Amino acid sequence: MKRYDILATDIEISIRAGVLRPGDKLPSVRHTCASRGVSASTVFQAYYLLEARGLVQARERSGYFVRAGLRSAPPEPEQASQPAGQSIAVDVSERVFEVLESSMAREVVPLGSAFPSPLLYPLARLGQCLATSAKSLDPWSTVDDLTPGHAGLRRQIALRYLAAGIPVSAEDIVITNGALEALNLCLAAVTRPGGAVVVESPTFYAALQALERMGLHAIEVPTHPREGIDLAALESAIVRHRPQACWLMTTFQNPLGSLMPEAKKKALVALITRHGLPLIEDDVYAELYLGEQRPPPAKAFDTEGLVLHCSSFSKSLAPGYRIGWATPGRFTQAVARHKLTSTLSASVPAQAALALYLERGGFDKHLRKLRAALAMQQTAFAQAVGHYFPPGTRATRPEGGYFLWVELPAGCDALHIHRQALAQGISVAPGPIFSASHAFSHCLRLNYGHAWNTRTEQALATLGQIVAASG
Repeated sequence: MKRYDILATDIEISIRAGVLRPGDKLPSVRHTCASRGVSASTVFQAYYLLEARGLVQARERSGYFVRAGLRSAPPEPEQASQPAGQSIAVDVSERVFEVLESSMAREVVPLGSAFPSPLLYPLARLGQCLATSAKSLDPWSTVDDLTPGHAGLRRQIALRYLAAGIPVSAEDIVITNGALEALNLCLAAVTRPGGAVVVESPTFYAALQALERMGLHAIEVPTHPREGIDLAALESAIVRHRPQACWLMTTFQNPLGSLMPEAKKKALVALITRHGLPLIEDDVYAELYLGEQRPPPAKAFDTEGLVLHCSSFSKSLAPGYRIGWATPGRFTQAVARHKLTSTLSASVPAQAALALYLERGGFDKHLRKLRAALAMQQTAFAQAVGHYFPPGTRATRPEGGYFLWVELPAGCDALHIHRQALAQGISVAPGPIFSASHAFSHCLRLNYGHAWNTRTEQALATLGQIVAASG
């Protein structure tokens, strides 16, 4: 991007996030030149671009002002899902692979990606920590730090639990190759082939793939797009089907972005405790909250060791390092043994680098910048969906994470839209890959974890046209 395009994009994000409001005056050309270190020509080109986008207007001898009547986000979905409540054999992998493999090319606009932009992370500083820790790596650590993982890193993770008010010992933590391995190890520790597992509806497609691979059935339970799984329906499913476990995301659920209120999380833990049912809690987005403080996980209310809490640094700090962990409660030994007999250990140098980074501080400063960027990008994406998509469209406004769940007007076919969009160089995640029963044929998951710029806006405009033609 050229300098004026970068400047225009930064201002546009501030406008859409409400930092600059209708009627506010933009900083003067002289002030912007000084603060941004750019020429007057660059500032004027940026302001001309914003004017062309309909975001600002020039007033003679007064400067540039934010226009009134800007775009608004679409209404949010209001109803919980309504799955049939049956125990279903899972068969989703081929469809998931087809969608994912077709949208991995770098030239594709990644609205369907499961990952945020790697440019949001302090990879250079992490690289320095990797180099420093590798030089001083104790040769015996390659043996000592096998399962359950690097002692220093487990201590740093335990300290973050403590800061969140959750007393966890370093010995209760098993380091894994990302959160997905942690989740799979926990699933293997508490289930046997032929059993059933409760999942949300919709749910993360990798959870469905794990059930399919291990010969487990899925019990889909109604889930609200803002408050998460329906607890009454959950208890009914437990009594009726006697599942072996639950696999839930209580904080910024993928794909909905729903956040279960604290009181509801407490009630959830009380419910699974009454039934002696293990809860595998996928909590990879918790650090990406957009509010004042991090929501506590269900693990915070667990007194019986039934919650197997899983997370990673992939979404919050170090994409590509593939370092996650499980805090499996009473199942710690079983999870550690599954780890020992499968992949043995996560990368020792990567663990040491993350431990050094956390010891040096700066993680929370990075997180504040990351959350601010995601908050602005969410607003820009939501308003663009409201502007470019046809009437009848609804979209969630999550309080964290980086996904929008978009309900399209009746008659739209998400799989058809996926194929049409891909032909235009745009990826989306169609609703049916998030359901064992292939529901949500009129829904899309959109990723707002990538930069808001002209290319992204054009992609959403094109996608809106495809949706309108599909309805």
